[in-house]
Amino acid sequence: MLISALLVFVLIPGIKLGNEANNLVTIFINGVSVGSVNDSTKVNDYITLARKKIARENEGLVLINYDLVLSGTNKIFGSVDGEDKIVENIYNVFKENIQKTKEPVYEVKINELTINLRTTQEVLALLNASKKPYDEDNDFNIEIVLDPTRELNVLTTNIRKTEEAELEAKKEENKEFSLPMAGATKKLDEMFDKAESQGVDSYEFGIFELDFGENVEVVQAYADPSDISTLEEAIDMVTLESERNVTYEVVSGDTLSTIAEKTDTTVSELIALNQETIPNEEASLMIGDVLNITSPEPKLSVLRTEKVYYEENYNAPVEYIDNDEWYTTESVVRREPVEGFRKVVADITYRNDKKSNVDIIYEDQVVEAVAKVIERGTKSPPTFIKPLSGGRLSSGFGRRKAPKKGASTYHRGVDWAVPVGTSIFASSGGTVVRAGWGSGYGYCVYIQHPNGMMTRYGHLKKVLVKTGQTVRQGEKIALSGNTGVSTGPHLHFEILVDGVQVNPLTYVPQ
Repeated sequence: MLISALLVFVLIPGIKLGNEANNLVTIFINGVSVGSVNDSTKVNDYITLARKKIARENEGLVLINYDLVLSGTNKIFGSVDGEDKIVENIYNVFKENIQKTKEPVYEVKINELTINLRTTQEVLALLNASKKPYDEDNDFNIEIVLDPTRELNVLTTNIRKTEEAELEAKKEENKEFSLPMAGATKKLDEMFDKAESQGVDSYEFGIFELDFGENVEVVQAYADPSDISTLEEAIDMVTLESERNVTYEVVSGDTLSTIAEKTDTTVSELIALNQETIPNEEASLMIGDVLNITSPEPKLSVLRTEKVYYEENYNAPVEYIDNDEWYTTESVVRREPVEGFRKVVADITYRNDKKSNVDIIYEDQVVEAVAKVIERGTKSPPTFIKPLSGGRLSSGFGRRKAPKKGASTYHRGVDWAVPVGTSIFASSGGTVVRAGWGSGYGYCVYIQHPNGMMTRYGHLKKVLVKTGQTVRQGEKIALSGNTGVSTGPHLHFEILVDGVQVNPLTYVPQ
C-alpha cells in the first residue's frame, strides 16, 4: 500500500545576531518586527510553532522564503512580548510569503506521457478504464506493486486472473502437508491426463492472458495543483487514439494487398509511406523488407491472448523449387494447390483490436491441403542504367496529347531532350537484335537482355552497333538525333517486359 508523504517546508533563512550582552532582542522576519524577547534562544521555538500552524492549514509541500534578523539593545526599561503574540506575528509573515504549495500526487508515466493523479484509487481507475473494453467481465485484476527491476521505490502494474489471485490466497490460508506421489502412480496419472487432453472439448476457451503493451511506472511526487489531472482528463489522454508509426517486416507469401489487410491500412497508404521500397503497385517485395505503417493507437495499449476454436478452409504454404539457371523474375507453377478444411484451436494475440499473432495448438485436418509448387529462378536479373548523360525529361510514359501529326497519343517510353550527337549507352548488357532504320522510330537499336526483357533506343542520328553483336552495360551504341516521327532532337527510350512496354523510370535510377 502506498504511504502519503509528509508536509515539507523549504525555509531559506538569513540570520543576523546582535551583541549577546544585550538584554532586549527584537525579532525581524523579512524586515517586519514580530516581537521582542529577552532570551534569543527561544526564537527557533517560536518559528517552529508558526511553521506547525502553517502545516495544519496546508496538505502539500509549502515553500517559504524568509530572512531572520535579531537586533539587540541594552535598555533599563523595556517590555518583551508574549509567546502567543510572537508566534502569531511570525505565522502572519510566513503566510504572506508562501511561494507555492505543492500537493502530493501519484505520477503515472507511460512512455513520454506523464499524468499526475491524487490517489491510488484514481490510478487504478485510470488503468481499469484502459482494460475495460477488452475485459468486460472483469476477469483480470490490476495490482500496483514494486517494480523488481528498479532500485528506487518505483511502482508498476501486475495483471492476473482474479480467480488465480483468490485461489493463491486460499492456498496460503489452507496449506496442507502431503507426501510426493509414488513413481508408478504419478506416471499413470500423467498418461490419463494426456489422454483426456486430446480433442477440442478438452480446452477451456476465452482470454487467458492480459497485460499492458507499454511499461507503466507509478511514483510518489509533489506537483502544482494546476498540473494535477482529473480522472476524466487522464482517461481521455490515455485511451483516445492517435497516430503512431509502427513497422512491418515482409514475410514469405506477402503481397501489398495482404499486408494492407494485416495492418488495417490500404495499398495506396503503404505506397505513400514507403516510396523508396514500393514506388508503385507493380514493385517487387523482398522477404525481410521493413515497411512503415501509420497506425492509430491509444497511449496505453492492451495485449491479450485468447484461446479460440474455429473451422476454416486453408491453403498449405507454397513449396518452391529453386532453379539456379533462371533469373528471379522467372517462375513456373509445377502443381496447382488444393484447398483443405480443418478444425482449429489457436491462441490468438491481439494488440488492442488488431490481431498480432496466431499460434495453432491443435488442428483436425478433415481435408488435407495440397501445396502449390513453384519452380523459380535464383539469379539476380540484369540492372538498368540511364542510357545517356544529362538530358531533360521532355515526355513521360503513358497517355498524352500527340505532339505532332502521326505521333501516338499513348507514349510507350520516355524522351530526354538532348543535342544531336549526344552519346547513347546500352542501359543493360545483351544482344543487339535490330540496328538500323525503324520507320517512326527513325534510326534505332533494339537490345535483347538475358532475362527476356528488351530495351529500344529511337530517333538516333547514327547507329554504332550491328545486329547480333553482344554489348555490355554502359557500352556506347549510338548518337542521338532527330530522325523518324520526331518534334526535335531527343532520345526515345523503351523497356519491354514479355513484349509489353513498361515505364522505364521504374527500372532506371534518376
